[in-house]
Amino acid sequence: MAQRSARQTALAALLLWRKEKRFADAIISGLLAKANLAASDRAFALDLFYGVLRNLTLLDFWIGCLRASRIESDVRDLLRLGLYQFFLLKTPQHAAVNETVAVAPQKQRSIVNAILRTATRQSNELLAQAEAQPLFVRKSHPQFLVERWQQRFGDEYTEVLCGWDNRPAPIYGRINRIKIDPKAFHQMYPSSRPLPDNPDFVEFNGLPTAALNSGHCYIQDPSTAIACQLLGPKPGEKILDACAAPGGKTAYLAQFMENRGAIIACERDRERLQILENNVGRLGASIVRAVRHDWTLNSPPEEILATAPFDRVLLDAPCTNTGVMRRRIDVRWRLQPEDFTRMCKEQVIIARAVLRFLKPGGTLVYSTCSLEREENEQVVRRLVAEVSDLSLKKEKDSFPFRDNFDGAFVAKLGAAVVR
Repeated sequence: MAQRSARQTALAALLLWRKEKRFADAIISGLLAKANLAASDRAFALDLFYGVLRNLTLLDFWIGCLRASRIESDVRDLLRLGLYQFFLLKTPQHAAVNETVAVAPQKQRSIVNAILRTATRQSNELLAQAEAQPLFVRKSHPQFLVERWQQRFGDEYTEVLCGWDNRPAPIYGRINRIKIDPKAFHQMYPSSRPLPDNPDFVEFNGLPTAALNSGHCYIQDPSTAIACQLLGPKPGEKILDACAAPGGKTAYLAQFMENRGAIIACERDRERLQILENNVGRLGASIVRAVRHDWTLNSPPEEILATAPFDRVLLDAPCTNTGVMRRRIDVRWRLQPEDFTRMCKEQVIIARAVLRFLKPGGTLVYSTCSLEREENEQVVRRLVAEVSDLSLKKEKDSFPFRDNFDGAFVAKLGAAVVR
């Protein structure tokens, strides 16, 4: 089989995403692992694939303007690819059209060529028509999600938030002080840029492969640090990280503890548990013991029972991920209005389960990467109302339109000394 080009790789990824319903990251990483592409071509394939997914509604709006009759799904993928290049990447007309037609099957080339050339001739009209559309079309977000954000945040902040989701995310790394101190890190990796007010974090222009392989840093948005900082673990303590994979927060807790004490890190999925173990191992977090456990189904395993009660518990709960949509590209197309209520129920179940293992006077930190009140404040209020000896100590959040980092919510809860 001939080697796929960047455009062919992106097109193959779009087809797999549509047909197999797998996560976008898994699809494109699998294809790129098998492709022998130069670094620039790999980056281009990623840009094409993620760019189309970020702009699906807008691209389909333009397709609808150009072709009133039904279009086959495979042809639609090709048109999305070509229109994204021409309108949003500003690729020169001949390349956007000709190269897209070139990757189309022979029987589809004439219709793809005709529609894309019509788009280039009508570009000003199509752009003007798009600007007149509602925000959910212009910024390609589910209509129900845009409307709920508008009701909570207002029109201006919602537009900023949608625009944020549609931009590629910067690459932030957390310096792993277990293995290297910040001064030595900056000397070894001079291209890293320190973040103001975040001494443990740096920004990179590209993926810092050497720093990652050596365990000197971990790719992590600064918003993720809030939960670990509020938990405040100390050397020698026993910590339960209830939903730990992929392990970035777990290793940060070990750093706070100077790698002394014990952390039981739980994950319900076998593959994610392996990722967790690999990450904490590479980062040198030797006090971590990874345990497979589903808090919604099973009785706790012996590792948890033997270590309990815990001084502190971190519950970084499963959520809808509405605060990290620029990183989890296709989350928006998986969401349904009922997901917020469904996730709230699961979060409460998990919280009730882990609270059993918190010692009197201990601290529970509940966190999500969701922007939605149902998954955040409402869960916390419900827990405090249900558990008489549990009190809310502090809440903190991160909003992209305010803080310029990913969205996050964190609540610090304290258990009474006598329970």
